[in-house]
Amino acid sequence: MSHKRIPKRKAAMAAGGVVALGAAAILLPNANASQDGGTSDDVAAAPRTLKAADASDLAAQLSGLLGDAFAGSYYDAGEQQLVVNVVPGDNNNVIVQAKKAGAAVRAVDNSIAELRGGAQTLKAEATIPGTSWAIDPRTNKILVTADSTVTGARWDRLESTVDGLGSGMATLRKSTGTFKPYLSGGDAVFGGGARCSLGFNVTVGDGSPAFLTAGHCGVATDQWSDAQDGQPIATVDQAVFPGEGDFALVRYDDPATEAPSEVDVGNQTVRITEAAEATVGQQVFRMGSTTGLADGQVLGLDATVNYPEGTVTGLIQTDVCAEPGDSGGPLFTQDGLAIGLTSGGSGDCTVGGETFFQPVTTALQAVGATLGTGGAAGDEGAGAGEQTGGGEAVGGGDEAGAGQAGAGEDAGAGDAGDGAGDGGADGSGGTQAP
Repeated sequence: MSHKRIPKRKAAMAAGGVVALGAAAILLPNANASQDGGTSDDVAAAPRTLKAADASDLAAQLSGLLGDAFAGSYYDAGEQQLVVNVVPGDNNNVIVQAKKAGAAVRAVDNSIAELRGGAQTLKAEATIPGTSWAIDPRTNKILVTADSTVTGARWDRLESTVDGLGSGMATLRKSTGTFKPYLSGGDAVFGGGARCSLGFNVTVGDGSPAFLTAGHCGVATDQWSDAQDGQPIATVDQAVFPGEGDFALVRYDDPATEAPSEVDVGNQTVRITEAAEATVGQQVFRMGSTTGLADGQVLGLDATVNYPEGTVTGLIQTDVCAEPGDSGGPLFTQDGLAIGLTSGGSGDCTVGGETFFQPVTTALQAVGATLGTGGAAGDEGAGAGEQTGGGEAVGGGDEAGAGQAGAGEDAGAGDAGDGAGDGGADGSGGTQAP
């Protein structure tokens, strides 16, 4: 990822538009633009074909329009449609309204208020390290997950709380891994023996360059370098972890630092144009200094994760794999929307698992920064970036950056920096760029 300062000689190499990403399987080209060109009657009769980002905007509009009848929504990537859950009650007009707006409508039993009430009950009665919960609009239930450390009396307590929510309110499942923030060591950034991944370059309110990364990285140490044992190039300005998020703003020490708004995925770059809200069902990509590029889907929003270090709220739950060292790395879409920052989870990129992300929109608002070239963006700063070959290291100036981090699903803050070496991130288990 070309998040760091870049040599002038390479500044012209990424001047093009967004490049289609290569994956373990060949990804669809960016051809999911809206294709509805019919009359208003046609649109009312059939759901519109939408990009995931447009579906997110429509969902926000319908949430306000439908009021208490709105029960969540998700993106059907196969049909390229927004599916909206409604609790119609005695007012069938809400279904008509949602259909006229272009959504596929589904009647459900649980309202958003009821599901959020269930989440509050879980918070009050089952805040147990190694657990998480998020509202899953596809099942119209709360998805509750317990990692491998939740056993015995703690499991009984969690199971009893879920049962107490009532039939049809929640689904409880067991994860084979352990929930940990993925701190060990995107581009790799190093500080205080820890290694993390740079998320997105941003512009602070006074016009100076900075980057976002995970909050648990920001609280680990104040100063960060782009090379192991290198001179610091950036200093933590703000950091939140645990609590209402997992994000940090790190200012570059040199105000003249070139900080392009893009992600280097190996041998090509993806220009990041703006921050956007995640949508359940949306296809997303993650880049990290340990495992390289990986992809998957958004599973839930407003997730609560009970890490050993404390509870973090307001996260995005996905099935994208990650490992220690990927912390803080960017979650983004193929067409250049910044979605999240890697927080933590369980499993690895061999067996899979759950991974949680800090929403970028929330982080930007909290730290008072802007990103990209469109929407809520700041200055046009995304024209330059360096490309690297698929095997070339990224993260340590022009030379080799982070080595392969000590892999393993249980490596957390205590294993920070373990395995960082001379080579580039090997990308094992990740989605590969061509």
